[in-house]
Amino acid sequence: MLIGEVARRSGVSARMLRHYESLGLVRPSGRTGSGYREYSGDDIRRIFHIESLRSLGLSLREIGRALDDPGFTPSSLVEGLVRQTRERIAAETELLTRLRRIHAAEPADWEDVLQVVALLQALASKSADARQRAALSSAGEVPVPVEALVEAVLSETEPNVAGALRWALARSGDRGPALLAEGLISPSAAVRERAVRSLAEMPGDEATAHLRAALAHPDAVVRGHAALALGAWGVADAVPTLVDMIVEGRNDTDAADALSVLASDTATADGLANRLLDRLARPTTEAPARGRLTQALAGIPGTRTYDALVELSNDSDRAVALTAAYLLHLRDAR
Repeated sequence: MLIGEVARRSGVSARMLRHYESLGLVRPSGRTGSGYREYSGDDIRRIFHIESLRSLGLSLREIGRALDDPGFTPSSLVEGLVRQTRERIAAETELLTRLRRIHAAEPADWEDVLQVVALLQALASKSADARQRAALSSAGEVPVPVEALVEAVLSETEPNVAGALRWALARSGDRGPALLAEGLISPSAAVRERAVRSLAEMPGDEATAHLRAALAHPDAVVRGHAALALGAWGVADAVPTLVDMIVEGRNDTDAADALSVLASDTATADGLANRLLDRLARPTTEAPARGRLTQALAGIPGTRTYDALVELSNDSDRAVALTAAYLLHLRDAR
């Protein structure tokens, strides 16, 4: 078969076939009387083998070794190709992400593009100062895209930088809460905590809704941060989690403060007092937890709390009795 026919049937151009021949990859088995290249069936099969190996990303030199070296083993070569492909995909994915973020910033001109690129680079800097400056400057005329801020805040370990990033995120628009909520299902406990702490500083009903949902999260840290934020906003759904925090001794002082915020009227205050007293009375509640629950009554106004403290001042647990008596003294002094 002549070279033109081989090119037509194989899809490999005549120019590439000549290149293969110059490299010694495939040589026509014969020549016609006129000196034209003539390919045999074995030659054509070899061409298809070359194209198949090229489709895997092998170089022409590697293909030559694979086809001609009987001792050549493909495992290490394929392993290297897998590694190189993963690295290339990661690099391309990173580039695509960067391009999407620049596009999301809606730059008006190339100066805007360069500004966004500089901010994105600063957010990824190893310098905490550079990251903090980028966060504080992100609310400028060309803001950092929300996705970049969320990614930065979920990975930030420096408290001051994290605070600046949360500040910037709270001013970044409407997409922040939904993106942060995705961080709540991260396998990393640290990422989940950063996500809920950031949601607690986001304005609007959507952030509140995500925090309400987080009250049922399996991670106690997530539940706690959600409850503290919601309690500070006067959301009664947080009460059961806040009481659990006091019993368990997790941020119990903050939880008690949040309950005091929720005790905004007599009915609510009495309901909170009854809930704390119910946990106090349970036989499974241990002594340290009873002490914390008694202390939490300090922030709950009303006659129900006063009467309960009078009763608790005679409790068989001396620590509870002393705490209740001290709280009664403070109330009487007012």
